[in-house]
Amino acid sequence: MTNDGKNIKEYDVLIIGGGPAGLAAGLYAARGNVKTIILEKLIPGGQLNNTLEVENYPGMDHMTGPQIAQAMEEQTKRFGCEIILNCNITNVELKGHKKTIETDKGIFTGKVVIIATGSEYRKLNVPGEKEYGGRGVSYCAVCDGAFFKDKELVVIGGGDSAVEEGTFLTKFASKVTIVHRKEKFRAEKIIQDRAFRNSKIKVIWNTVIPEIVGNGNGVTAVRLKSVLTNQESDFQCNGVFIYIGLDPNTQLFKDKIKMDEGGKIITNEKMETDVPGVYAAGDVRETPLKQAVTAAADGSLAATMAIEYIESLEDIK
Repeated sequence: MTNDGKNIKEYDVLIIGGGPAGLAAGLYAARGNVKTIILEKLIPGGQLNNTLEVENYPGMDHMTGPQIAQAMEEQTKRFGCEIILNCNITNVELKGHKKTIETDKGIFTGKVVIIATGSEYRKLNVPGEKEYGGRGVSYCAVCDGAFFKDKELVVIGGGDSAVEEGTFLTKFASKVTIVHRKEKFRAEKIIQDRAFRNSKIKVIWNTVIPEIVGNGNGVTAVRLKSVLTNQESDFQCNGVFIYIGLDPNTQLFKDKIKMDEGGKIITNEKMETDVPGVYAAGDVRETPLKQAVTAAADGSLAATMAIEYIESLEDIK
């Protein structure tokens, strides 16, 4: 079947996003004997691909994020779930019994949609950040750390990602300075202890960065501003890694599904949204813990509830 030259493919479950939530949903849906596909804009694994050492995913100690992502992908495929990568979604229609997703790889319809689009690193939105993206400004230590061998780096943030990735960067950098706007970190204590024991790490407290400074070719400094005195000064460095939180990837669903003020999709305990047959799982929804293991749990539950929903539609017939 075609529509305007594009193929239309029919499924029971359409999953948008191939991170831990989407892969787990695909695994559970496929094992539930419903025709399932995952549409992923990049590669499977989501934020796992930006994490080198994963210590808190049960049963997968001493594995890297990319290794866990690959294992999840292979297991999901083994049970019959299809996965399309590098898939750009242009429109979604979520109302009614037949949901439609339009992409550059064709048009897909299904009885259920599971939204697992995850989140992306929040931007500082200060002068110099965009200008020096890829030339000293980064959001991924695993991706870019090796480019800064024997250089001096600044990490911005105070959560698990900032402190953990700051520690990772000491494998390459001569010095890592973590700049945090408060007087203490919110990262897990074990992560903090590891950082404080590292002689290459220094911390600047109660400070924000209103500008990233460069020479046209790359980053040369960050401007520091004390939140206590408003005093400003330039701090010399060769690169800046930003970890100040995550924003949900929900622009595609604006005005089509209920969200909170921060753009996170609102669900109940069954991962159901306000639209029948549409579920959300992982970092894309409001959740108190953003980890691969909790995202996978969300995806498993969403798929289980989706199968029950499909069965209820068949009972109506």
